[in-house]
Amino acid sequence: MMTNLYTERLLLRKMRTTDSASLFKIWSDPEVAKFMNIDPFTEESQAVNMITHLDKLAHDNKAIRFSIIKLSTNELIGSCGYNFLDFENEKAEIGYDIAKEHWGNGYAPEAISALVENAFNTLNLNRVEAKVEPENINSIKVLEKLNFTWEGTLRQTEKSKGKYIDLKIFSKLKSD
Repeated sequence: MMTNLYTERLLLRKMRTTDSASLFKIWSDPEVAKFMNIDPFTEESQAVNMITHLDKLAHDNKAIRFSIIKLSTNELIGSCGYNFLDFENEKAEIGYDIAKEHWGNGYAPEAISALVENAFNTLNLNRVEAKVEPENINSIKVLEKLNFTWEGTLRQTEKSKGKYIDLKIFSKLKSD
């Protein structure tokens, strides 16, 4: 499976355990973790464990997570990727997070655009979907900006942080 995707300002590189310190800083921020299905990390070893878990999923072609690197500074500013790859049905679910100090600079749409283009043109998928908590207004705005279609709300579809949560589902089709 691929390891690098480039945009005008970003490198999306397959996540490595050497990224753990930078990712720990991001994933330990309560504002970043608020809409992730994790509690804010308290130890760097949690980031190492997460990267190791994601690497195993990538090895099995079930998912892949990228570290988002800002090309101008070589700084790791977030992560994104395919949370779930379903080659039989030619679809993927995407996810993403950006360090708080980089919010509002257009990095999320830029990274997601690269994921979508790669899904359709390299992985030959037909559908890319994203599931977002209804309160995650910024993420919903990103998906709307990229012309994802809101399909509906999955009521109490997952358990996150000890409670059932609703998720809005958005999709983009190759034919869109």
